[in-house]
Amino acid sequence: MARPLDGLVLAPVADQAPGQVGTGTRFAYHEEDGVVWADYAGGDIVRGHLVGTREGDRLDFRYVQLRGDGTTASGHCVSLVVELPDGRVRLEETWTWESQPGEGTSVVEEPSRTGGVEQVTEHVR
Repeated sequence: MARPLDGLVLAPVADQAPGQVGTGTRFAYHEEDGVVWADYAGGDIVRGHLVGTREGDRLDFRYVQLRGDGTTASGHCVSLVVELPDGRVRLEETWTWESQPGEGTSVVEEPSRTGGVEQVTEHVR
């Protein structure tokens, strides 16, 4: 099992469509006894929250966010927690909007120790 998420700050490796999380968004994760939650903001996101569970290296959570244009959005996400060869944590995510049409995949990870975020292809449908 990859290491715990508690206290980690993760960032998307690529931008999504406007009004969604992007490389300027930061997620502050917490984890305790199989419960996972995070607050996030940055880029087009004024404030966001997620809450769910972790079983082994699988996260299952719901999220809700307030965008810069004043609209809100919510959805469901299942993520695989992966420990990278250099020790950083990556979440490989599959998400579905519940407040609007759309689904896709994305990747968030700890910024590299040199300050950048590795570029990974992202697919959004």
